[in-house]
Amino acid sequence: MTAMAPPAAFVHPASDWRRHGLALAIVAGLLLLLFRRDVLDLVTIWWTSTTFGHCLFIAPVIAWLVWTRRRELAQLAPVAWAPGLALVAAGGFAWLLGEAASVNLVRQMGLVAMLQGAAVTLLGPQVARGLLFPLAYAAFLVPFGDGLEGPLQAITVRITMPLLHLFGVPAQVDGVLITIPNGYFEVAEACSGAKFVIAMVAYGALVANVCFRSWMRRAVFMLVAVIVPVIANGLRAFGTIYAAHLTSVEAATGFDHIVYGWLFFGLVMAAVIALGWRWFDRAPDDPVFDPAHLQGPVRSALALPLAALLVLATAAAFPVWARAIDAQGSTLPERIDLPQVPGWQRAPLSTRAPWAPYYPGADHQLLGRYADAGGDTVDLALAVYGRQHEGKELIAFGTGPLREEDVWVRVADLPDVAGGTAMRVTAPGPVERWIVTWYRVGDTLTADPRWVKIETLRAKLTGAPQRAVAIHLSVEVQPGRDPRAALARFLAALGPLDRLADRAAGL
Repeated sequence: MTAMAPPAAFVHPASDWRRHGLALAIVAGLLLLLFRRDVLDLVTIWWTSTTFGHCLFIAPVIAWLVWTRRRELAQLAPVAWAPGLALVAAGGFAWLLGEAASVNLVRQMGLVAMLQGAAVTLLGPQVARGLLFPLAYAAFLVPFGDGLEGPLQAITVRITMPLLHLFGVPAQVDGVLITIPNGYFEVAEACSGAKFVIAMVAYGALVANVCFRSWMRRAVFMLVAVIVPVIANGLRAFGTIYAAHLTSVEAATGFDHIVYGWLFFGLVMAAVIALGWRWFDRAPDDPVFDPAHLQGPVRSALALPLAALLVLATAAAFPVWARAIDAQGSTLPERIDLPQVPGWQRAPLSTRAPWAPYYPGADHQLLGRYADAGGDTVDLALAVYGRQHEGKELIAFGTGPLREEDVWVRVADLPDVAGGTAMRVTAPGPVERWIVTWYRVGDTLTADPRWVKIETLRAKLTGAPQRAVAIHLSVEVQPGRDPRAALARFLAALGPLDRLADRAAGL
């Protein structure tokens, strides 16, 4: 009997990979050039934002993940594949929706999806399945998750306060402000721990794929990767305030600023790895996938040059569509005025701690104070847009009733007032205010920023009027006076808010 050696794994010609790899590199480069504004926005966020600084490492990680799969990928045949164009089109349409609604997150997700679709189209389904995790991991290039800041602020306060009381610190809490005898601390958005939770999700997904085979273990590890930084951030906040109680606010916050960064994140990463180490079930040299299970005939193949042209043509169609939409808009009057309100007279603005909403792209902005015979005062602010586009948006980062790095700090959300979202804010003095907000987009009056985006999108896609108005009422809290009662009387005298907004927009 003659012994037979097992057949060697078939390696496809390197020339095939060179042609398809070069085509993908050229197409990806042209897509990045075509959508360069979004690329610049992404890079700026990665470089300047402490919350999304981890995104700078995602592209090198993806390259490393592809490199670790090189031997298995060499056994697969790259082929241009027509169905991959559907992913390019889906990404392009998502980009269009984000562009029309002025939602950077959706636009950036669309760009990443187009790049993923280009890889699937130009490399084929077999290679795409082999690269499934690296392709999916590209989603972490998009800076998402900042909506966690509010809930995580509340969780940090709930962790910190019991610990302070347990250690005998006479602390009081007012929303996100924690006061101790020798000072007070704001659990601000930057201190909520959101940046570490977001980074840990990306890190946890990588470790779960590289170090685990079992889906159950992966799920448990991801849960740990989320819970540990939340608890650690609460302990950090407690430690900072407790140190201030023992020493001084300046000494404690100075030390916190040194520790609260990549050093803290490194310790959290080490703790998470230490917790999961015992249950790693994938050896470092284990193959990531079996090429034999992915091989087979490919239907709907295309010629490589044609596939590359179709990817570019599909992606380019959506910026053309966006320019057609952007040409629409509503005509506003050259001048608008604040309304006359029966029973209320115009009064000088407060000088204790000036407040004004921030809408740098608005076509018109007005702010005025009204006083009634009983001595109550209410501030009315309007911001009016004829149409919205990039850099000129009703809802955008840093715009609204409070601007970034302002003297005013949001303390807590309040129950709605006449359907408007209400918040309580404070400034040094101390001075306290209530601010209530509504938005009018087209024919819709809402207090929900999400509906503002949806209505903006609907107006642009259907050709409806794009006018948009922000309405803010604010009351400076005075001893012995009820802000809610003053707002109720002013709203009753002011009349329907949709009519107020429409008059401001020239209707």
